[in-house]
Order: sequence, then C-alpha cells, then structure tokens
Amino acid sequence: MFDQILNIVKEQLGNHPQASAAVPQQHADDIHKEIAGSVEKEVKSQASSGGLGDMLSSLAGAGSGSPVANAITGGLVGTLTSKFGLPPAATGAIAAAIPGILQKFAHKTNDPNDSSITPDGILGSLTGGKGLGGLF
Repeated sequence: MFDQILNIVKEQLGNHPQASAAVPQQHADDIHKEIAGSVEKEVKSQASSGGLGDMLSSLAGAGSGSPVANAITGGLVGTLTSKFGLPPAATGAIAAAIPGILQKFAHKTNDPNDSSITPDGILGSLTGGKGLGGLF
C-alpha cells in the first residue's frame, strides 16, 4: 500500500504548483516518502478504529478541515520542519495538498477498474496479510 500512496503523493504534489515549488529537489524523494508514510499511518489508524467503509467515506469528502487531513498535517508539518528545515510557507503548501491526496486515495480504492489499492488490500495491511485478525 505504501508504494501506491507514494505514487499518489508524487502525482498530487506535481499537480499542485505551490507544493511542488516548496519541495527542494535534493530532498524531494525523502519528503515524498515522509508524506506517504504519514498518510499510510493515519489511513491504517482510521481503518482500524472506525471501520474501513466509514474511513473511505470520510476520505472521499476530505477537505482542508477534515479530521483525517488535520491528523496528518498536524504531525507532518513539524516533521518536515525539523527533518528538512522547510519554512512555514513550504509546509503550508504541502499541507494544502493533503486533502487532494486523501481524495485521490479514496477514489482509487473505490474504483472497480483500478486494483492498485483495494479495501481488501487495506485490510491485509492491517492484519499483516491475514484476514480477520490473522484467523485465516
């Protein structure tokens, strides 16, 4: 799931001029991985605590004030500042791209013609590839 999220991050930041300009080229790969890791961590947390369907519904409508987007950006901004020395304008531009990343993730997950991210795959990542908490 991480690789698929990483691809979404790269695509969305590339389509978001302010965020794209805010990412220093020498740190681009590491910053993309940091963002993808934060998204993956929160997706797993939301899916395990609130149910997968509720989580996907909330992501599909994720705006800049959504709880999921806020949870990701809250920790991410501090991490990007401390690890990469990004100024507030850069972290703000990246944070503004998070809702689009979440919406793209939800769209890909719900798209029957796109099997790169599926609800079963998300569940598998939560259970280590084993269904129903490792019973199967």
